[in-house]
Amino acid sequence: MNENYEKLANAIVLQAVKDYRLALKRLAKHPRNKEALYTKKEVEQFFRSGFYETLTTVDGGMLIEKLNEEVKA
Repeated sequence: MNENYEKLANAIVLQAVKDYRLALKRLAKHPRNKEALYTKKEVEQFFRSGFYETLTTVDGGMLIEKLNEEVKA
C-alpha cells in the first residue's frame, strides 16, 4: 500500500477510536445521551465493516472490547 494511503487509513481508524472513546465517556455520565448512543452504534458498525478490514489488520471486535474495558477502568 502506498505510504500516503497508509497514513490516511491510520488517520481514519484513529479518529474512529477517538470518537468511540468520547462516546463511551459521555455515556458513562449520561447513559441516555442520544448523540453518544448514535456515535457508539455507528463506530461499532464501522469497526465490524469490510471497509474497516481494508484499512487495518486490527480485529474490530477486539478493539471494541479493549476500548470498553479502558473506559470502565
